[in-house]
Amino acid sequence: MAITRLGPNQSVNLASNVTGTLPAANVANSTLTNVTALPAAIPTGKILQVVSAHTGTQATSNSQTYADTGLTASITPSSSSNKVLVLVQQSAGKHDGNTKVNIRMYRDSTEIGGVVAGRDIGETNNSNTNNVGMGFSNSYLDSPSSTSSLTYKTQFNNNDGAGTAKVQVGSGQSYITLMEIEA
Repeated sequence: MAITRLGPNQSVNLASNVTGTLPAANVANSTLTNVTALPAAIPTGKILQVVSAHTGTQATSNSQTYADTGLTASITPSSSSNKVLVLVQQSAGKHDGNTKVNIRMYRDSTEIGGVVAGRDIGETNNSNTNNVGMGFSNSYLDSPSSTSSLTYKTQFNNNDGAGTAKVQVGSGQSYITLMEIEA
């Protein structure tokens, strides 16, 4: 490959397979234009730890009062400035009648992210005694400001009080994953 000298208004496209070593420059005698100062520390967003859990144990509710689904996991952040990414995949269903299942996420006793799932699970095949299942998934980036052990979980209810709301229906499994994200 031949080396060509560039004129003052010409440029080289460095993205097109340029290889090799650049010579050392005399920085003391050079000038830079259009340079913006970089922050002192660039946040990496590195995942520091991952905790996951699952359950297949069925829970049922005929009440509008929220109850634990049995899906829970704990994590201890290494810094109070770090965040926790919560990922949930929840199996839910119903038996007997139209049922609206609501699912909420909690950190310890604090509700986070509001109702993450609220779905009418209606009748199929005009039968009142069927089991209908579906899956819910959600994610939430939490800022707990803590270095203590934190327990994340889901709770559910039967929002309209008709029929029986269920989680982990039949052989359905529910999963929770917690990731500590470096701030």
